Amino acid sequence: MSRLASIAKLATAALLYLALAPIADAQVLMERNISRELAMAAFKGAIAECKKTGSNDISVAIVDRAGQVALLARANNASPHNLELARRKAYTARTFRSTSMAWRDRTAGNSANSPQRQLPEVIALGGGVPILAGDDGIGGIGVSGSNGGQAGDEACAKAGADAIASRLQ
Repeated sequence: MSRLASIAKLATAALLYLALAPIADAQVLMERNISRELAMAAFKGAIAECKKTGSNDISVAIVDRAGQVALLARANNASPHNLELARRKAYTARTFRSTSMAWRDRTAGNSANSPQRQLPEVIALGGGVPILAGDDGIGGIGVSGSNGGQAGDEACAKAGADAIASRLQ
């Protein structure tokens, strides 16, 4: 075997070792996520807050850490579009780890963040609140259709997130 072929084999072996060595040390990911029970408790907190203002025809969406729907519900008389708006508000809050209203304001006009509005599924409307376990974003809650408009939607969503906050530490 030529010296060049031997060097090539050694180099290949070294590259394979370097590429595969981290795999041997790989660990199972342990990620916190919102449970069905927490989603239901957040939903109930949002509904209770909205009822205080007479907002009975709302839609509520809760997404998990991956932005997938964990709970989606609408009142009997809710407008058809509110279900989708609630979902997108929850997704936006989860994605950016801030309220959808704060994100709306940060991305307004010609700001450096305004291109974020082009991402699919996000929406620049108030009513979405992130669900955080410490610094870990584990979900989002969105409300649409309250009597108070976007500010009212956000107040209801915040009440939902607050309803479970003590269980997320």
